[in-house]
Amino acid sequence: MPELPDVEVYREALGARIVGSRLLRVEVLNPFLVRTAVPPLDAASGKHVLAVRRIGKRIVLSLDGDLHIVIHLMIAGRLRWLAEGARPPGRITLAVFHFESGRVAFTEAGSKRRASIHVVQGDAALAAFDMGGLEIAGLAFPDFDERLRSENHTLKRALTDPRLFSGIGNAYSDEILHRAKLSPLALTSKLDADQSKRLFQAARDVLDEWTTRLIAQAGGGFPDKVTAFRPEMAVHGRYGQPCPVCKAPVQRIVYAENECNYCAVCQTKGALLADRALSRLLHASWPRSIDELG
Repeated sequence: MPELPDVEVYREALGARIVGSRLLRVEVLNPFLVRTAVPPLDAASGKHVLAVRRIGKRIVLSLDGDLHIVIHLMIAGRLRWLAEGARPPGRITLAVFHFESGRVAFTEAGSKRRASIHVVQGDAALAAFDMGGLEIAGLAFPDFDERLRSENHTLKRALTDPRLFSGIGNAYSDEILHRAKLSPLALTSKLDADQSKRLFQAARDVLDEWTTRLIAQAGGGFPDKVTAFRPEMAVHGRYGQPCPVCKAPVQRIVYAENECNYCAVCQTKGALLADRALSRLLHASWPRSIDELG
């Protein structure tokens, strides 16, 4: 799922191209994409784009008449700026936004249709999409620490809970925890002040660095390689590859449709965290430390 750095790059690229331009129409190719009926999507046709904003992992197109189009890319949704005369990608295109300044294809890979568009009117209706998570940028440490400890969760869950912090998902939580040298399964209630400060600084640095890096990589163009897996990442998506800090193999915890990646040497004092899929199979043979892996 595109997270804060990727969504920020989309926001900047869209803003440079469509703010001040009229939205001529939205061509919907999959009716399940639009999740609201009032006001209708057609009400946005002919209105000028006043701003492109981000709410968590959502992109908001704010138009004349206090109308807002809220785009949630979910896991496989992507936006593509179409060159003049270019056809949108075949089966994966869900909708095409036609602006005076150009066209944007809204695509979603795979068969599951999770991406969505909502059309709402007024700030109160738009505010319903704000889950209440704090934005890390500009946040003071005491506010971060208070929010982090407001519920007793694992650090992984706390960072990715949109009610606690905004825009952080599976990928960047892995990177933040590795930078902070903290276990993803450590409990928020057990952190000391130094560990909380390390986590705060790591969150600020990782999100800022990646946002800056991705904007630079786009080079003023429209982002066309939005992915949760990047070779420059320290641990996320790098299971079995060497940690860039200590060279130990990156480990993982598999759960549901996701996995958590971490370095046992840097983050868990050498301890291997139980992987549900393998630990159930191996039982007593499950290795307890990185050294036992040989």
